[in-house]
Amino acid sequence: MGAALLDLYGYHAWANRDLLEALEPLPDPAASTARRILNHAFVVAEIFSAHLQSTGHSHKVDNTNETPSLESLRQGVTALDRWYLNYVHHLSSGDLAEFVPFVFTDGDKGYMSRSEILMHVVLHTAIHRGEVERLLSQHSITPPWDTFAVYLHSSQPARRRQEPSAAPER
Repeated sequence: MGAALLDLYGYHAWANRDLLEALEPLPDPAASTARRILNHAFVVAEIFSAHLQSTGHSHKVDNTNETPSLESLRQGVTALDRWYLNYVHHLSSGDLAEFVPFVFTDGDKGYMSRSEILMHVVLHTAIHRGEVERLLSQHSITPPWDTFAVYLHSSQPARRRQEPSAAPER
């Protein structure tokens, strides 16, 4: 699962970067709405990062009061994506199976394995990227390719040749 999570978080960072770049021509108020949606996904990823590290976080809710600028959001997302890639890279299978107790922002208690938390962050963000991609389409802006298969084949071009050597070692 560790290698699959590395691929998944590589995809996650790639898709986030491409979508944030695609937002530049989006006019307001849609641009503000898009940033608000992606900021929510970013805040949730920050919260779960804190849970994974067994540290506190400052978020009382799952978004911030102010909507960040595109550049501020891009910097935050990029840094957090790097953190997740580094975190996943150093996990053992035993670490992935370990359960983490935490408290949701609404005060309810939670208990998930590290692998479940990591899957949640990727899936949650993907849902919200899809919302933003729809906004782009509504404004005649072609959204970026946001599929795992496209990421794998663009980041590992040997896969296109379908050679056994193209498969990454696991």
